[in-house]
Amino acid sequence: MSPDIKKILAEKKPIIDKIIEKWIPRAYDEKTLARTAGTGNYDIDAVNKVITEPIWDLLDRGGKRWRPTLMLLIIEALGKDPEEYMDFAAIPELIHNGTLMVDDIEDDSELRRGKPCTHKKFGIDISINAGNMLYYLPMQIVLKSRLSPEKKSKIYDTYIQEMINISFGQGFDIAWHRGLGKADDITEAQYLQMCAFKTGTLARMAAKLGAILADADDKTIEKIGRFAETIGVAFQIQDDILNIQPTKEWGKEIGDDINEGKRTLMVIHTLKKASDEDKKRLIQILNMHTKDPELIKEAIDIMKKYGSIKYAKEYARKMVGDAWKDVEKILPESDAKKILKSFAEFLIEREI
Repeated sequence: MSPDIKKILAEKKPIIDKIIEKWIPRAYDEKTLARTAGTGNYDIDAVNKVITEPIWDLLDRGGKRWRPTLMLLIIEALGKDPEEYMDFAAIPELIHNGTLMVDDIEDDSELRRGKPCTHKKFGIDISINAGNMLYYLPMQIVLKSRLSPEKKSKIYDTYIQEMINISFGQGFDIAWHRGLGKADDITEAQYLQMCAFKTGTLARMAAKLGAILADADDKTIEKIGRFAETIGVAFQIQDDILNIQPTKEWGKEIGDDINEGKRTLMVIHTLKKASDEDKKRLIQILNMHTKDPELIKEAIDIMKKYGSIKYAKEYARKMVGDAWKDVEKILPESDAKKILKSFAEFLIEREI
């Protein structure tokens, strides 16, 4: 029987949240603030209003916590006890939520996990500051750990490179939905590179951190990282599908990718297969950045006409299948390995 991934994620979530709370308390006091920022004359009420309140408002809305769960699974699959490294699981989750805050501002999004985005509720200035805080504070977990200098150095190198990659990935996405660069002639390879940087990066970071903590050699670290990057890209493709073909559980706006003019794999496939008339019309709607439900439906219907949703789904499934073949050879047989395989498949079949 296949492992119940939803159940595993539900069991891990409160554990991971407890770890996060250790590093970012729900309300700072003098002791916890001194531990985080050093002693000083602080306005603690102000700190809580602009840091902890918006951060925990977003964290408490849900989220699957799949990146830290992936990291812990990899540690276990490589033969180590994940309980020894639980604090490190907070790193990819905190950074991820920081990217959500900033991305929502850049995309002018309205909803995140079914509620107004952080910048809509707390203001753009507070959201940018809190989001940036979530990029850097997680490194205190490494800084204050008892890891060897060599391990710390590997983690820092991984963190720095992946954070650079995230900015490139978001930059490509912004450029294309603003009609800059080659927005109407993006290749699948260029789209997949954007996804590898924007979404695959945090999965790759989580996986590589897990492999580093488990004392894997450099070759294994890289292979594990590539596998995680692939499932991160597949996760993004499924996100794009759900955006225009949502389930009842979907907590974002329907078709906001069209409103933002995003060039998804489905859009790229449609532009490659469509008649000149349909291609011109789809580009026109994307460039309008419209919120008109009729125009959004028209764009979705054009993509459906050319089988682009089905194409994207099958593409994601093949990606994950091929990536698993590469990594299964280096992992010893274990329950964690079986769960890891089911975990990858879940990310492309999920409905939320």
